[in-house]
Amino acid sequence: MNILVIEDSRFLRALIVKTLTRAGHALSAVADGAQGVLMARASRPSLILLDMILPGLDGTSVLKQLKQDPSTAQIPVIVVTTLSQANAGKLKKAGAAAYIEKALFRLDESAEALIPVVEDTIGARSRNSVRSEERHSETVASLETEDPEPPSNETLP
Repeated sequence: MNILVIEDSRFLRALIVKTLTRAGHALSAVADGAQGVLMARASRPSLILLDMILPGLDGTSVLKQLKQDPSTAQIPVIVVTTLSQANAGKLKKAGAAAYIEKALFRLDESAEALIPVVEDTIGARSRNSVRSEERHSETVASLETEDPEPPSNETLP
């Protein structure tokens, strides 16, 4: 899975990349919102980690643009921020899949608190994808086993 990190702090960006790379994930990272939107459109990552306080295009605007664009709307976005938990409901309503406060990171070591949130979000997306594929397979199977309509005895004029 490719994860895009949109974080302006060089230190935190490196910490997140290091932690999630050790956990077996492939990552790319950018330092501002505009770059993040462009990168998301170009590479279509499996997941986006998004800081809210960014130079130029802020995280709220990035989230809005990603969710309004059909090419990126289905990519889950985890908000990673210093903003209070009071904003979590508003951000989830705007399309964020999850919310985690940077205060949970142990800055002297790693951002291990991200791993379960990332893996739960990726797992939920994978489970939804599998369910969708299963429903499609069931529909195809039922169509294949239905008896065809008997030929009509009507003659056309």
